[in-house]
Amino acid sequence: MISEQGRVMLNYVLMAVGFVFVIKGADFLVSSASSLARRVGVSDLVIGLTAVAFGTSLPELFVNVTASLKGTSDIALGNIVGSNIANILLILGVSGVIFPLVVGRSTVWKEIPLSLLAAVLLGLLVNDRLIDSGGADVLSRIDGLVLLSFFVVFIYYSVGIAMQAPVFETQAPGWTLGRVLLMMGLGLAGLIIGGKWVVQGAVQLALALGISQRVIGLTVVAVGTSLPELATSAVAAFRKKPELAIGNVVGSNIFNIFFILGISAVIRPIDIGLGANRDIGAVILASILLFAFMFTGKRHKLDRWEAALFVAAYIGYVALTVVDALRG
Repeated sequence: MISEQGRVMLNYVLMAVGFVFVIKGADFLVSSASSLARRVGVSDLVIGLTAVAFGTSLPELFVNVTASLKGTSDIALGNIVGSNIANILLILGVSGVIFPLVVGRSTVWKEIPLSLLAAVLLGLLVNDRLIDSGGADVLSRIDGLVLLSFFVVFIYYSVGIAMQAPVFETQAPGWTLGRVLLMMGLGLAGLIIGGKWVVQGAVQLALALGISQRVIGLTVVAVGTSLPELATSAVAAFRKKPELAIGNVVGSNIFNIFFILGISAVIRPIDIGLGANRDIGAVILASILLFAFMFTGKRHKLDRWEAALFVAAYIGYVALTVVDALRG
C-alpha cells in the first residue's frame, strides 16, 4: 500500500518521465507526419492543420471531457483559453527563436484569421449579458453546437486546400505506410501518456501551493496539455519545417475552441467565471499580434526578435495571472 507521501513523489517522478515521453513522441509524430505528407501528396501545412493538430490537441480533449463530466468548469475553460495563449506566445515564440518561421500566403490570409475568428466568436458566446441583460454568462449546449458547426466548416475547408495546395519539397523519410502509421501511433501515445503524467504531477504541485482552479487551468494544466504542441512545433522548427510548426499551432487553436470547447459545452454547459473576459481578450490580442507580425520586417515571416517578444509577453501574462490570484 503506497502512502500519501509516496503517491505524491510518484506523481513527481511520472512528471519527469512524462517530459521524456512528450519530447520523443513529438519526434516520432513530426517524422511520420512529414512522411505521410510525402506519400499522399499534400503539403506539410495541411498535415499540420489536421492530423498533427488533432493529435496534439488530444490532451486538451481528455482534460476537458473529464473536467466537464466532473463539473469543474473553471478548469475546462481555463485549459482551452490558457492553451491557446501558450500556443501562440510560448510555442510559436520558442519555435521562432529556434528557426525563423516563414509563413505561406494561405496561412497569413486564411488560417490565422480563422483562429482569430474562433477567439472572437468565443468571446461573444460567453457574454450573454451583452444581449440579454437579465441572463447569466454561460457557454450553453446551443453555443457548443454552434462551435461544432464552425468546426465542420473548418474540416471542409481543410479538405479543400488539401486538394489544391502545392506539395512542398521535403526530406522526409520514405517509410512504408505500415511504418508511418506505427510511428504516428507511438508518437501520439507518447504525447498523450506523457502529457497526462506531466499534468498530474504539475497539478499536485500547484494544489500543494494552494493555487485556485482557474489559475491551475490557465497555467499549469494549459502548459501541460500544450506540451505536445510545444515539443512538436519546436522539433519541426529545429528540422526547418516552418509550415508544419505554425500549422500545428494554428490548427490546434482552431480545434481547441471549435471542437474541444464545443464538445465540452454539449456534455455540460460551462459557467463563465470572473476574469474569463480578460483571458479570452489575451487570446484575441495574441492572434492579432501574430497577424500583424506577418507584415513587420520581412513579410510573412516570424523573425527571431518577434518570437522573443512573444515569449516575454507570455512570461508577463503568467506572472500577472499568478499575482492577481495571490491578491484575490
